[in-house]
Amino acid sequence: MHSTNYRDTLITVSTDCPVPNGTIPEKPGTIATIQHALLATPYAMTSDDLLYETHRARDGDKSREEFFARPQACLRASPLVKQFGWGIHHDTEGRIALVDPQSDAYARLLVDPSVKKTPGMRSKR
Repeated sequence: MHSTNYRDTLITVSTDCPVPNGTIPEKPGTIATIQHALLATPYAMTSDDLLYETHRARDGDKSREEFFARPQACLRASPLVKQFGWGIHHDTEGRIALVDPQSDAYARLLVDPSVKKTPGMRSKR
């Protein structure tokens, strides 16, 4: 089974993100809207939990084992990071939370040497 979980990592906002801070997605049924709603409670789920629950919310019919039998894109490719301006922090147990790049929490995570930083994927090459 493949996993997308990180530990002690901050996925930073994509360099070509069109917004300067975390924006709430508004179009119903999109991956971004579903992921944002699922992350309303910080550090309640892992990256794998989020991706699988997003799959299920979009009428996915695969079991968790079937879903992760093939590699899945990690949250570096999430529209929340690429288009809506959110950073995603993975704690020591792999649980995740959205972090606004204009917040003090984001600034603290950026300078914390114990937190690995990895950039969100760009939308354009």
